[in-house]
Amino acid sequence: MSVPAEAVGQPKKAATAAWIGSALEYYDFFIYGSAAALIFPKVFFDESDPATATLLSLATFGVAYAARPVGALFLGHFGDRVGRKKIMVFTLILMGLSTFLIGCLPSRDQVGTLAPVLLVACRVLQGISAAGEQASANSMTLEHAPPHRRGFFTSFTLGGTQGGQLLATLVFIPIASLPEDQLLSWGWRVPFWLSIAVAVVGYVIRRRLEETPAFARQAATEGVVKLPLVVLMREHWADVLRVIGGALIASVSTIFTVWALAYATSDAVGMSRTSMLWVGALANLVALAAIPLWATLSDRIGRRPVFLIGAVGSAITMFLYLWAISTGSYPLIMLLGIVTFGVVYSAANGVWPSFYGEMFSTRVRLSGMAIGTQIGFAVAGFAVTFAAQIAGPDGTDWSSVALFTAALCVPPVIAAFSARETCKVPTELLGEKTPVQASRTERVTA
Repeated sequence: MSVPAEAVGQPKKAATAAWIGSALEYYDFFIYGSAAALIFPKVFFDESDPATATLLSLATFGVAYAARPVGALFLGHFGDRVGRKKIMVFTLILMGLSTFLIGCLPSRDQVGTLAPVLLVACRVLQGISAAGEQASANSMTLEHAPPHRRGFFTSFTLGGTQGGQLLATLVFIPIASLPEDQLLSWGWRVPFWLSIAVAVVGYVIRRRLEETPAFARQAATEGVVKLPLVVLMREHWADVLRVIGGALIASVSTIFTVWALAYATSDAVGMSRTSMLWVGALANLVALAAIPLWATLSDRIGRRPVFLIGAVGSAITMFLYLWAISTGSYPLIMLLGIVTFGVVYSAANGVWPSFYGEMFSTRVRLSGMAIGTQIGFAVAGFAVTFAAQIAGPDGTDWSSVALFTAALCVPPVIAAFSARETCKVPTELLGEKTPVQASRTERVTA
């Protein structure tokens, strides 16, 4: 069978668009995490009670995750109705605009309690945008990818996410080294203002991408589903539950990125902001290489074993990383930070785009991935707030936080064990549950 000329090179274009777009979008999303841990307690909340100010600031980080399931319902519906490409463009524009506005917000000293209210409103918009970004980019790359390399190509979305987190960290390193008065007055705003480029660059990159062959075939043969959510809950409810459970693995990322940063730079440990930001930067740099390698391995041995390595390994190594922080030994912190986040967590992080996406059929894939992941991610987002409470009044009970993180790795393990292995299933048969359904799909696509 000849390959249509317009399809040649599309897998690479889709993967590139997913990587760059996700990097730009999650640059915006993760600079908020750094600011919530280091800056916002002093700018938007009452400094007279530092512990409460930190807790409230970390709670605003979680607000975006609470908004993501709502965004998933909306964007997932339209992604399965009008296509993956339009959602990918929309999410970038929304993220760039909302992040830029955060950099323009007045402080608590200027407008009082209105300041944190405006901050939360902008963070909600960030969450809605993020809800559709990964699901649409993952669907786009999976449906463009060669069947035997779906793991590799879909991993570019998460590679972009890590790239965005690396970029956000690198931007914050010189900002964090500014004198305190400059940092709190104007310095912290610069990374947020830079996000205006996200909307422009993202639009140029993504508007030229072709819609996926799988979605085009679905629309031309059976037609798109009028109510994807109804079909999703009727035919794929168990897979949605698996994705929700699997998505809790993101708690490792939020605890590592936000709570551990706040703990390490607290008076109890006394690490400098710049040194801890470098730990995150180098861990993300290693992750950029590890993610496609793990994903390639999943194309050979399966999604489940690689995902399980990441889930079980993260439960163990996060305990070691938080212990290292408690010792105050910077070489030990650097080593275990890279191993935990850069290597081990990347196993689960690199394979979940293909693992989750392959559970659903084309007609509800974007909805299934968006709703399932965003409900799980919502819990992961507030894991930071729970960790701040679990750590006690002085914020030093790192072992309880480590046990809490390990407990959140249990549902992903259960989800992986209960899921089917799909790495060798043809793309057009993904999401089919019975031989009867599979034969029907083969007749439609023949």
